[in-house]
Amino acid sequence: MTVTTPPIQAAGDWIVPDWPAPPNVKALFTTRNGGSGSGPYASLNLAAHVGDDPLTVTRNRLVLRHFLPSEPKWLKQVHGTHPLPIDDPACVPCGADASFSRRTGNVCAILVADCLPILLSDRAGTLVGAIHAGWRGLADGVIEQTLSQIGAESASLMAWLGPAIGPDHFEVGEEVRHAFVKHDPNAAQAFAEHGRDPGKWLADLFLLARQRLTKAGIHEIYGGGHCTFCDTGRFFSYRRDGVTGRMAGLIWLAG
Repeated sequence: MTVTTPPIQAAGDWIVPDWPAPPNVKALFTTRNGGSGSGPYASLNLAAHVGDDPLTVTRNRLVLRHFLPSEPKWLKQVHGTHPLPIDDPACVPCGADASFSRRTGNVCAILVADCLPILLSDRAGTLVGAIHAGWRGLADGVIEQTLSQIGAESASLMAWLGPAIGPDHFEVGEEVRHAFVKHDPNAAQAFAEHGRDPGKWLADLFLLARQRLTKAGIHEIYGGGHCTFCDTGRFFSYRRDGVTGRMAGLIWLAG
C-alpha cells in the first residue's frame, strides 16, 4: 500500500523533528497555533478530555488530519507504562501511554502539555513509536516497557525529544527525586535544589529521559530544549495555566 502525505511544511509554526531518520519516517509536533479554539484552548487544542467544546476539537483534528495519511490512533493516556501495538485491526483506544507501528500509514500519536513526547524510529525505516513521558511514567519505566514490547535491538533505534516543561520551571517534591535516584543514582544530576523552597527540587525531564534511553541502549538522541512553560504564544502548559489544551506528537511510516 502506498500512502501519499501532504507536505508538512504547510503547517505554520508546527515542529518537524530535525533528526537523521530514514526518508520514509515522517514526524510532526503541533503547537497551540493553527486551530479554531478560544480562551484557554486557543487555538489548536487536540484533546477531547480537557473541557473544550467537542465540535471545536473535531474541527481541530480535521486540520491536523490534512497532513496525515490516516486518522491518528489516539490513546487514553493514564500516566502509566503500557505500550499499544496499533497495527492490529482490532486495536481500540485503551489505557496506554505509548504506541508503535511497523505498518505504512498507521499514525502513532500522543498528547502533551508539559509532559515529554518521545518519538522513536529504527535506522532501517521499518518501525516507529511514540511515548508519553511525564515524570511518573519515566520513573515507572514507560521507556523500558515500550522497548521491551517493540522487540527491536535498542542499538538500532534513535529517539527525538519534543517540547516539555523545562528544568527552570519543573518544580517537584522529594518523592519525585527519590523515585528516580533509587532506580539510578546518576539521576541526581537531573535535580537542582529549589533555593526559595526547601524540600523542593527543579527537575530536568530532558536529562532524565536521556539517561533512561541511554541506559536502555539508545545512543542516538535528538531534540530537547523547547520549554512549554516558557513560551505562552506557542505551547500549551498545564503547570503554567491549569485549564489548557493539548498538543500532539505524531510519527508514521510513509510509502
